[in-house]
Amino acid sequence: MSAPITSRQGSPRPTAPAGGENSLRQVAYQRIEDLLNWGKVRPGQIISQRELVDMTEVTLSAVREAIPRFEAEGLLQTLPQRGLMVPSLDVTFIREAYQMRRIIELATVPELLAMLDRAIVRDWIEWHLAARDRLGSDRNSDLTDFLRDFQLYDWDMHASMVNAMDNSLISNVYRVTAIKIRMSAQSRVRVTRENATRVIKEHLEFLNPLLEGHPEEATKALSHHIDQSLTLALGGTLKA
Repeated sequence: MSAPITSRQGSPRPTAPAGGENSLRQVAYQRIEDLLNWGKVRPGQIISQRELVDMTEVTLSAVREAIPRFEAEGLLQTLPQRGLMVPSLDVTFIREAYQMRRIIELATVPELLAMLDRAIVRDWIEWHLAARDRLGSDRNSDLTDFLRDFQLYDWDMHASMVNAMDNSLISNVYRVTAIKIRMSAQSRVRVTRENATRVIKEHLEFLNPLLEGHPEEATKALSHHIDQSLTLALGGTLKA
């Protein structure tokens, strides 16, 4: 099983890299992004800049410089005299995010077949098979850390699929879309043994045909996986 991915939010905070205010602004952006990804600030929540300073452990000026980028991306909204508001998760917000995800991810399939090293796909498959075995065998153990690593691996794999297109514009749009989707997921879906087992099955259903060079089958399975995620994000129940 490949090494688990470590979250910035779950590890000691890095010191700011050299490079002055631009670097500090980037650190602030990354740490606020982590807060959104992991549900540390919630949809509909109003938070002050000072609270963000305390939560991110960066300077107030760095937080202030990072905020316009979040506003432009639709991830934060300034409320005069009140602070910053995290967007509420209405149906339109969720559906638009998933529609964008579908457009981008399904477009990656032919690009992956043409450009991505098959060894990477094999590594993804092997990781999922090992994860499935662990979920099936460790019935009585505490899986909190493993499920967190699983969530990170999931995010990283999907992002790597998009990044294989080697298009920085598409990658950035997808990154913002993924944050919005994670916001909805953190609010409505818990990562449990059962959910992780289902996701592994759905991932393997598109990874195996991707490895074997069957784009239609891979696209159909990936589309189903996105549909399942959308159903849960909207508060629905998956069919058995």
